[in-house]
Amino acid sequence: MANQLSQLDQVFAALADPTRRAIVMRLCAGEASVGELAEPFEMALPSFMKHIHVLELSGLVQSEKSGRVRTCRLSPDALVGAEDWFQHQRAIWEARLDRFEAYVMRLKQERAAAKRPSRRSDETTEKTTNKPSKRKGTE
Repeated sequence: MANQLSQLDQVFAALADPTRRAIVMRLCAGEASVGELAEPFEMALPSFMKHIHVLELSGLVQSEKSGRVRTCRLSPDALVGAEDWFQHQRAIWEARLDRFEAYVMRLKQERAAAKRPSRRSDETTEKTTNKPSKRKGTE
């Protein structure tokens, strides 16, 4: 479990940076060389390679070198842990929201019941106000 959390932490840390998210999005379209990936970014190649290294450590990207060209490809299996975590969180929050909704509905029903007079209280009020007095000398 601790290893899964460590892997999950690495995936989230890797995706926390907008440059690395852009690299991942580009690799969704297919593999690319480091040069192609680095082209849209205004940074030195050594700085860009640090981003590639973080993505590789997280398991999101795999690369191989052929001659002078390093080609990167997305490894979507690394996202399975994150997907599982999100599904678990969604289930927790949906259950909480369902309980909250039930609570709000119960409150609404209680308030509605408190606002409308009950038939019993109407009958009691009617009997006490229209009742002839039994005391002597009041008729």
